[in-house]
Amino acid sequence: MMDRDSLQRLRAQPGYPGFVAAATLARVSDEMFSVGVVLLVLDRTGSAALAGATVAAITFPSLVSGPLLGAWLDLTGRRRSLMIFDQLVIASVLVALVALIGNAPNWVIPLVVIPAGITYPLSFGGFTSMIPALVPGELLPPANALETTSFNASLVVGPALAGTLSAVIAPAAPLLVEAVLALAALALIVRIPGLDRPPGRERNRTLWRIAADGLRIIVSVPQLRGVTAAAAFGMTGLGLLTVAFPLFAVEHLDVHRSAAGYMWAAFAVGSTLGALGLVRVQRVFPPERIVFTGYAVFGLLMLTWPLAGALPVFLALVALAALADGPALAAQFGTRQLHVPPSLYGQVFTTAVGIKVGSFSLGAALAGALATGLGSAETLVIGASLQMTGAVVGVTLAHLPGRQAPDAAARPASARRA
Repeated sequence: MMDRDSLQRLRAQPGYPGFVAAATLARVSDEMFSVGVVLLVLDRTGSAALAGATVAAITFPSLVSGPLLGAWLDLTGRRRSLMIFDQLVIASVLVALVALIGNAPNWVIPLVVIPAGITYPLSFGGFTSMIPALVPGELLPPANALETTSFNASLVVGPALAGTLSAVIAPAAPLLVEAVLALAALALIVRIPGLDRPPGRERNRTLWRIAADGLRIIVSVPQLRGVTAAAAFGMTGLGLLTVAFPLFAVEHLDVHRSAAGYMWAAFAVGSTLGALGLVRVQRVFPPERIVFTGYAVFGLLMLTWPLAGALPVFLALVALAALADGPALAAQFGTRQLHVPPSLYGQVFTTAVGIKVGSFSLGAALAGALATGLGSAETLVIGASLQMTGAVVGVTLAHLPGRQAPDAAARPASARRA
């Protein structure tokens, strides 16, 4: 369990409380988008195809932009500037969508969203890559657990807030609130000390070279490639739940499809409890081992979900399984902090986010065909199988020959235990 002393020490780190608040506000804003924009598009145009295209426009660009954004962070050291730019872009796009949806040609809407999609990885991997600059090595495990809590809290609050605002106030309200949250995050980012750092002095450091170096490290370092592959399979499986959850609610639990929101909330709560409750485990075992074990256990427990005959039972089983997901996510951060040179933190973290977001999008794209063709329960089983497959593939890749990342051997002992 995370001890009070660790929490107090983290709170005492200059800028860290503001960092957590800024990251969480930015992520709540991002998590509101897929619900808020879909409801607004359906309300004003009735086009489900446009709603899907608009969501896709903010996810798919991450596959390309993630490595380049991270490389820019590491090349220039100007983290604050890019994070501020990210929040300005998303706030501007949200206001533009409120004005244009239903008033402009449909083909314009996805194009308006693309700029926000390009900077999308920054609210996730960009923030996470800053943790080692704000806390000492011995506090990385509890800081990673709190980072997982930030992700999961956003997953609980964002969609629920968007749905509530749309129903109670107006369909445009979620997007306007998202813009306000993004600007609030911006105000906090401005005040965080220590985000910017001098760029490396190596000669011939270019954007493309740093991007290539980061990708090369992910592929060549056994632990990194294993964890990245496991996460890709796992996120594809989670993407299937976007359609499987609401259909399973109707077909097997005899409740409204909106109960899917409670299912995601149960997942986030379980993951948060697992991340915070098992911090001690992260101090004892290598982080990549926690990742692989977490995915395997999570997948096995997911197999119990189709057996539920009532919503409360299903929610309990989802939360129980997610207890294994929390430590696995926190340990992914620890794996990168351990094996990636500080000069490539931004590149590797944002690249990893781009791969995960792309994998989630792939799962979501396949979810409709699988859930309607095979059935929602069967889709849940496939999602579980992908978690376990990710564990097997990850372990296999991690045991293939590779090399140690530069600077890893010189990392402080406290950081090597992260």
